[in-house]
Parts: sequence; structure tokens; C-alpha cells
Amino acid sequence: MNRMFSYLIALAIAVVLFFSTMFVVDQRQYAIVFALGEVKSVIKEPGLHFKLPPPFQNVLFLDKRILTLDTPDADRFITAEKKNILVDAFVKWRITDPRLYFVSFGGDERSAQNRMNQIVKASLNEEITKRTVREVISGERGKVMDGIQKKVSDEAKQIGVEIVDVRLKRVDYVDQINNSVFDRMKSERARVANELRSTGAAESEKIRADADRQRTVILAEAYRDAEQVRGQGDAKASQIYAQAFGQNPEFYKFYRSLEAYRASFKTRNDTLVIDPNSEFFKYFKNSGAGAK
Repeated sequence: MNRMFSYLIALAIAVVLFFSTMFVVDQRQYAIVFALGEVKSVIKEPGLHFKLPPPFQNVLFLDKRILTLDTPDADRFITAEKKNILVDAFVKWRITDPRLYFVSFGGDERSAQNRMNQIVKASLNEEITKRTVREVISGERGKVMDGIQKKVSDEAKQIGVEIVDVRLKRVDYVDQINNSVFDRMKSERARVANELRSTGAAESEKIRADADRQRTVILAEAYRDAEQVRGQGDAKASQIYAQAFGQNPEFYKFYRSLEAYRASFKTRNDTLVIDPNSEFFKYFKNSGAGAK
């Protein structure tokens, strides 16, 4: 019985030892086989692999995918014109040399991120101190990122890392400068608005004066044309009257008398004090008398 029990224990230990020599490498990982801190082999291909059981050999898995280094807080830098700005950046990176990466950081990703964060800050400081705020924000932002990526890539190669991309997420003034900048922008916008209002008022007066001048000219020309037409009409009417009345002078006299009566007696209250036998009442008499 004791022999059977010992056999089972030995078999279990053998199975444990056998399985401890096996490990599976995922396609998204590197595997580093090391013993007492010394790298024995680096496995980059996925699949089933074997090693000595611990503590003779151990396995460390490293992520071969593109990773992101993104600090939660923005860092402060000084520009060429001695202004403080806050810059928030992120870095895309991946492990290209697992052996060198392991030797540099012992496989500790946090230590690697801290080292790369120091490299990025140093590169940002070097690029930003050579440029103004305007250049960092818009004018040469692409050049800033390219310069940072080049510097960071050169140093990252020494620790087995490749820098895929560097981007500036946000560039902003510190709070103290923000208030002064906003006040200056507000004053500048108010000055521009006042200039536009003044220019608009001047243009308005100019347009109004020109419109008044054109109105005066149009009215004068219209009055002139109307008077010319009226004069021509009166001349034509006089000519027609002369021709018509010239054919019968007595009728013309009669017509003129009627016009005079109409003008003198416009209302029932109009009164004339005049000799009844005057020529004014010539046509009030009978036709026989009027014909004489």
C-alpha cells in the first residue's frame, strides 16, 4: 500500500514537472526564457515550447503589440518668449528587441514607461524652448512632433523600443496667463469692432449723402422735364384755342364771359357790387341785345 502511494506521488510530481517544462506563446507576445536573471533564449514565434522546470529556468511574456504612453497630467514648459505653457502629449510604442528590453528594465513595463516619459519630456523641452507659442500651437506643430519623435526614437532604440508616433493632444497657457490672454483678446476684438462700426458709420453717411444728392438731381430733372412738357402742352392748347376761337370771335367772347362768371360766383354767398348795365353782364341780357 505504501509502495502504491509512493508511486502515485512520484507520478504526480513527474506530471507536474513535465507540465512545468511546457509553455505556450501567444501570437501577441514575446517569450523570454531566463535563469538567475540571465537570458537563455528569446522566442518570437507563437506555439508550444519547452524549457527546464523552475527554478532552473523561468519564462517572462512581453506584449509585442503597439502600446500607449499617456500621462494623465499636462507638463509645463517655457517657450522662446519665456511664457509658460501646458503640453499634453501621448506616445505610441512597441518592443522590437525583447532581449535588450529585458536587460534594460528586467521586463518591468512600468519602469520602461517611466524611462520613456523622461525621454519624451526632455525632447519636448528641447523643441519647445526653441519656438514661440504661436509656432508650437499652429505654425510649426508638425515640425515639433517630428523633432520629438526623431529624438525619442534615437534614445528608445537603446532600450529595445520603437517609437511609432508622438502626438500633442493639447497646448494651452497656464491659468495666470490665460486670464491676461483672454483680456487682451477681448480688448483687441473690441477695438476691431469699434473700427468696423466707425467705418460702417462713415460708409453709411457717404451712401446717404450720395442718395440725397441723386434724389435732388432726379427731382430737379423731373421738375424740369415736367415744366417743359407743361409749357409745350400750354403752347399747344393756346394754339388749339386760337384756331378754334379764331373761327368765331363772338363765341370766344361768350366763352370768356362764362369763365369770368364761374370765377366770380364760386359759392352762393359770393356778392358783386357793380353797375347792371356794365359790359360784365352783357350776356345776362337777351340774345338780341347781346348781338348788338
